[in-house]
Amino acid sequence: MDWEPLAAAKASISPYDLLFQALALIPFSHYFFAASFLFLIFLYSFLEIHFLQDLLTLFRGDPVTLNYNSCSELAQSVVANCKILQGRYLATPWLSSPHLQTAFLSFLGRPPPLTYRRHLFRAFDGGTIALDWLTYTDVVGGTSCMLDSSAALKGDKTPIVIVIPGLTSDSAAAYVKHLAFNLARQGWNVVVSNHRGLGGVSLTSDCCYNAGWTEDLRKIIDHIRCEYPEAPLYAVGTSIGANILVKYLGEDGANTPLVGAAAICSPWDLLICDRFINRRPMQKLYDRALTVGLQGYAQLHQSILSRLANWEGIEKSSSLRDFDNHATRVLRKFETVDTYYRRSSSTNYVENVSVPLLCVSALDDPVCTSEAIPWDECRLNENIILATTPHGGHLAFYEGITASSIWWVRVVNEFFGVLRTSPHIEGRKKMQGSTMPKPLQSSIDQAPYLNVMEDGMVTAMSNEQTDAFVEDISNEHTTHSNKDEGTISDKGTSVDLTDKLNPEKQIMQQVEQNVKDLIVPVQGRIDKLSRRSRQSIWLLVYIAVITTWPFVGSVLLSVLKRRFKTFKPGTLFRK
Repeated sequence: MDWEPLAAAKASISPYDLLFQALALIPFSHYFFAASFLFLIFLYSFLEIHFLQDLLTLFRGDPVTLNYNSCSELAQSVVANCKILQGRYLATPWLSSPHLQTAFLSFLGRPPPLTYRRHLFRAFDGGTIALDWLTYTDVVGGTSCMLDSSAALKGDKTPIVIVIPGLTSDSAAAYVKHLAFNLARQGWNVVVSNHRGLGGVSLTSDCCYNAGWTEDLRKIIDHIRCEYPEAPLYAVGTSIGANILVKYLGEDGANTPLVGAAAICSPWDLLICDRFINRRPMQKLYDRALTVGLQGYAQLHQSILSRLANWEGIEKSSSLRDFDNHATRVLRKFETVDTYYRRSSSTNYVENVSVPLLCVSALDDPVCTSEAIPWDECRLNENIILATTPHGGHLAFYEGITASSIWWVRVVNEFFGVLRTSPHIEGRKKMQGSTMPKPLQSSIDQAPYLNVMEDGMVTAMSNEQTDAFVEDISNEHTTHSNKDEGTISDKGTSVDLTDKLNPEKQIMQQVEQNVKDLIVPVQGRIDKLSRRSRQSIWLLVYIAVITTWPFVGSVLLSVLKRRFKTFKPGTLFRK
């Protein structure tokens, strides 16, 4: 009888009340430790930290994956002599995350102290490009002020490395300083080609740079080649600069004066990267950060961009795609943003690269996804070596306990050093020394004149052929380029005096040469197609016969019936 009131009391108590009473007995510190542990698990996954993975491998690092054409003697010899590419990469333990590495590069970076020597290059359309030079004497002798003399002597054979920074980056970026300092310390002459409107230089024309604009790089390379004809030229592109560099190498092919190049963390396919950077919350943070950087660039040149582009849309842009829609697409007169991304992607030009090219990418790059890497195209090209690492972030690749060095900087330094002494490059240097190359004007953004490429593609050229010139800010004078002053003969013969005195004859010869330059590539392309498509032609003939036979057969049958309407077979046997 005494159990009944007790059972009734228990039935009136809610099980949730009992649960809360039990939870209240647990100390608050235990809840704090549990919440901290769950937060660390979330943070470890959200930031893609790989510290435990490195710990399990005893911090041995991950091997570098190399993709290249196994039939290429150049690639095999270069890879055999590049010990860093054959080794492993281990990220700094306290930066074991692509996001931590990228953020550390952007906010701290630990760049070495250096001072450039600046020269201003005036482009054909009136635009100004800042060229920042750094040489061995600048690094060894300490920082120095701007000097009146050029960064390299005219007859100096010291190789020159041209650096193309990334989006909204210039020569003051930490990774650019790391690269320039290490190359200059090894005896290279380094020149950083800042994009238009960057490096503390104002826009002086209505032309702005973008991810596919290669004309500025082409003019800079031609100018340096003309100024220092004895010096071998190399180039390094980073991020968007790598996309511009690879696109330029594919456009000019064997006509480029460069003897070697390196593309670091290239986006390759801008359309894929655009989809990727808007896929996850972390990538959207990068998208927003890059958009703010571009809006800051636009604010610096508001007087020009507000007149040429949709300024209200630029101010309200919340993503790179919005900015490109209101600014880049309008400035370069693209139909859509996707059209701009497709035409500016360097992946379309990989197969035409004709110089040794080292491509370095991290598979965990939070900005330029590995999904856009053209694996097969790079493997088919005998001049390309693609090196990928599981970790590294975007342009970071910090290594060592103190994060004092960048791995890809050492790789580029070693790669160029191997190319410099490679016997495969000597023939190319001699060939370039014998004739001054004249690169094809192949940018689609430059109108309205036509240029026919070797592959039969018709593109736009510049309106006028205006000589570029360089302005030294320390001397405040201009020196005109003299690459168009003389005429180079392929056979080395002298020019007849009668031709000099007869301008009409020279004009006619120039017109004939221009017509020949237009006809020969197209004719060669047609001949190549005719040789390779005989089977396709016969297949087309077969398809044409099959598809038109119902109509042709009915017509032929009606004609035969009318023709032999009065025909009688018995008449054949009559005598």
